[in-house]
Amino acid sequence: MSKSLRLGTRGSALALWQANWTKSELEARHAGLSVELVPIKTTGDKILDVPLADIGGKGLFTKELDEALLDGRIDLAVHSLKDVPFQLPDGIDLAAIPAREDPRDAFISDGRKLHELGTGSKIGTGSLRRQVQLRHHFPGLVLVNLRGNVDTRLRKVAAGEFDGIVLAAAGLKRLGYESRIVQILDDDIMISAVGQGALGIVCRGGDGATTALLGGLDHPETRTAITAERALLRCLGGSCQVPVAGRARVQGTELRIKGLIASLDGQRVISHEVSGPIDQAQALGLDLGQTLLGMGAGEILAEIAGLSSQ
Repeated sequence: MSKSLRLGTRGSALALWQANWTKSELEARHAGLSVELVPIKTTGDKILDVPLADIGGKGLFTKELDEALLDGRIDLAVHSLKDVPFQLPDGIDLAAIPAREDPRDAFISDGRKLHELGTGSKIGTGSLRRQVQLRHHFPGLVLVNLRGNVDTRLRKVAAGEFDGIVLAAAGLKRLGYESRIVQILDDDIMISAVGQGALGIVCRGGDGATTALLGGLDHPETRTAITAERALLRCLGGSCQVPVAGRARVQGTELRIKGLIASLDGQRVISHEVSGPIDQAQALGLDLGQTLLGMGAGEILAEIAGLSSQ
C-alpha cells in the first residue's frame, strides 16, 4: 500500500542533508512510501546578527517546525538534537534517534592548532559553551560572536576575517568538509554539547503509523547516551543562556557521562563524570546534574540568571 509523509525541514545545507538522509532511509526501508520535504524557515534562521543567548536560545530552531507538526502541515521533522530543548512540546514525541556521528567539536584555521595561536588571535563562535571552555584553556584569545550556516562560517575564516572558528565535527563530516578540520577537540579541551552529533526525528504523539515507520531508524546505544545527556541538561535547566556541556558514552553494559558548567568568564569550571548500568541512563544524568550543583554549579546558575535579568 502506498503512503506519503511530509517531512518538515529548515533550509540550510546541513538541515537539508539531514532531511534527505531521513527521506532516503525511510523510502529504502518501506516499499511504496514517499517522503516529501516541506521547507520551513525558523526564527533562528532569520535572525543571524545576534547571539542565540540574547534572543531565546535553542528553541528558535525548532519552534516553527513544532507548530507545523502540531497543526498538521507536516507529519515529521528532523532536528540536530543539540538544538532541541530538553522539554519537548506537549503532543510531540521523539520517535527515532539514529546512530550518532562524531559528537566532538572541530577547529578550522589556516593550519595552526589552538595552542599554536598567538595572544589576540580572533576566534569565531556563537556558542557560550564553546566560548567559556576556550576562555578557560586559552585566555589570550579574542572571542567574537559568529553565526550563520556552515558554508558562511567557512568562507569567513578562509577570507581571513578570523584566525579560526569552532564548529561541530558532525556537520563538517556530513557536508563533506572533513578535510577542512585542523584539530579535533577532545574532552581535555572542550566537552561537546548535549546531543551533539545526533539527529532527533519527531512526530505527533499518538501517530502510531508514523512512529512505527520511524522505529527502524532508532539506534538504542545512541538513545541511551542521549537520554543521560538530556537528563543532565534538564537538571541544570540548560539553554543557550547557560554554558552546559555533557557527553555520554556506552561501553559494554556501562554508561559513562561527563558534564561541565562554567562561569561566563571561563574562570570557574566545574566538571565531573559518573558511570553506571546502561538501563539507568536517565538516573545517571540526573545524578550527575545534582553532583555538579553540589560542587558549585548552583552559584554559577544564580549568577548567570542575575546577569540575564539586568
